Amino acid sequence: VQLQASGGGLVQPGGSLRLSCQVSGFHFDYYAFGWFRQAPGKEREGVSCISGSDVTTYYADSVKGRFTISRDNAKNTLYLQMNSLKPEDTAVYYCKYFNPYGNDIWGQGTQVTVSS
Repeated sequence: VQLQASGGGLVQPGGSLRLSCQVSGFHFDYYAFGWFRQAPGKEREGVSCISGSDVTTYYADSVKGRFTISRDNAKNTLYLQMNSLKPEDTAVYYCKYFNPYGNDIWGQGTQVTVSS
């Protein structure tokens, strides 16, 4: 099982980015995934999660109304659309597979920097 995150970069406040997480090695459709982030000097925190059925989503209060999580089961890809970005959104963003059979699996992280 591998998770490959991409799409990070430098963006001005108020801008947008879309993160992608390409998943390989198992049946993507059935399982839940999430996005987490870690800013310098801070603990890793949950940003958003989506169930395998694509019915249930969760957002941290800090990103509600600005971020949207989605998945394309045909492409085995998880997305995080980030709009109205703020400097406090600056962090390394990680995708995560919630493994019901054992240890959760993390992607390698992608840097998002929001700065003018």
